[in-house]
Amino acid sequence: MRTVLQAYRFVLDPNPGQESALRSHCGAQRFAFNWGLGRIKANRDQRKAEASYGLGGDELTPYVSWSAYSLRKDWNQAKDAVAPWWQENSKEAYSSGLANLAAALKNWGDSNTGRRKGSKLGFPKFKGRRAGLSCRFTTGSFGLADHDRRHVKLPRIGVVRTHESTRKLARHVECGRARIRSATVSYRAGRWCVSFSVEITRDDPAPSQPDVTVGVDLGIKSLAVLSTGEVIANPKHLEVAQRELRRLQRQASRRQGPNRRTRQKPSNRWRNTQARIAKLHTKVANARRDGLHKLSTRLVRTFGAIVLEDLNVAGMTRNRRLAGQVAGVGMAELRRQVEYKASWAGVGVHVADRWYPSSKSCSDCGVVKAKLRLPDRVFTCSSCGMSLDRDLNAARNLAKLAEATTSSPSCGATVNEPDGNPHKPCNTRAAGIATGRPALNSAGQRRHRKVLAHNTCPHTS
Repeated sequence: MRTVLQAYRFVLDPNPGQESALRSHCGAQRFAFNWGLGRIKANRDQRKAEASYGLGGDELTPYVSWSAYSLRKDWNQAKDAVAPWWQENSKEAYSSGLANLAAALKNWGDSNTGRRKGSKLGFPKFKGRRAGLSCRFTTGSFGLADHDRRHVKLPRIGVVRTHESTRKLARHVECGRARIRSATVSYRAGRWCVSFSVEITRDDPAPSQPDVTVGVDLGIKSLAVLSTGEVIANPKHLEVAQRELRRLQRQASRRQGPNRRTRQKPSNRWRNTQARIAKLHTKVANARRDGLHKLSTRLVRTFGAIVLEDLNVAGMTRNRRLAGQVAGVGMAELRRQVEYKASWAGVGVHVADRWYPSSKSCSDCGVVKAKLRLPDRVFTCSSCGMSLDRDLNAARNLAKLAEATTSSPSCGATVNEPDGNPHKPCNTRAAGIATGRPALNSAGQRRHRKVLAHNTCPHTS
């Protein structure tokens, strides 16, 4: 029994009046964000101008605090003057925009001072009308409807019908195993959705093979190859949809699109074509996500330990010949799903070091090849003569690595324990959920090899 935060997402079916109210709330969220950002930028520009005249210390204009509490306090004092229409929407719409601004400014500050790992973040920018529509509710009357399981409640908007039943969440709420903490409405690809952040007590089943460790080698030709010999085919959803996508993009190029230089407005036919393109991309993304969820759930419910690779997906996408195929697989998404589902079920997840030679090592005798070309799809060991599929050989090496990690933690892999967040939080979001990203090192490949030679224990025996 574990208490975790889980999201439940439902597609809404609002009537015209409710859709107008949803757009109004999302616009209010954007207005509050831009209002707070304007105050911060004006304050910083004022201090910069004063410093250029030789002023310093206490002579400069005091900083404007950008904490969420201070921004909300300043908004409440100025809202009657800057937004006399503020009562048309819920107060949560404005609080959501200011909370997003506070999180963005904190991430920017931590990035520039070195407290946040990864590439440097730029200063937040103003949101335009074409930005994604979203709004978050943390207080008020929101949640599931009382009279049936096909409606949800939202503050100031009312009871909105859903395209699907909410019974899965309703049963947990009625039994006292779940508590809805917040609701976020968003507009994506022509559909309104609501996501409930739920604190739920889960009782996930134990894996059917708790003593088996599986190595998972991700690829392009096959989505994944398991150390057990199973090969999961790559469905290639994006490649299948390329024919229809090209046709729609050619159709959009023949129609009148926007032109900022001449201030030309797009035609309605161009907008309709763009909507169809967005709908097709959403369909591909949903199909890919559904397949990854099924695979990750099956791995967690079958094996007691899972070994994955720390792949440099961003570097792989820089190869123009493989970028499309790598992006269409969703390697990072599969790792993310496996890690959080394993933490729920109490399954151990081992992450192999990025420089661990899983493909170059022989899974039988442990000899490491000096060079292995990408076209060589069959691994042949020059020492013991073993011949095996390249991906299967890598998966078996990953599975053996977990055993070595258990005995010696410095063998090129890290363990994500089930009793915690698989990622170390490094940035803050307005929703209060921290997410982590792999640490980026500015050093070159030579430095990585030097560290690897020091920390990796041999697997050649």
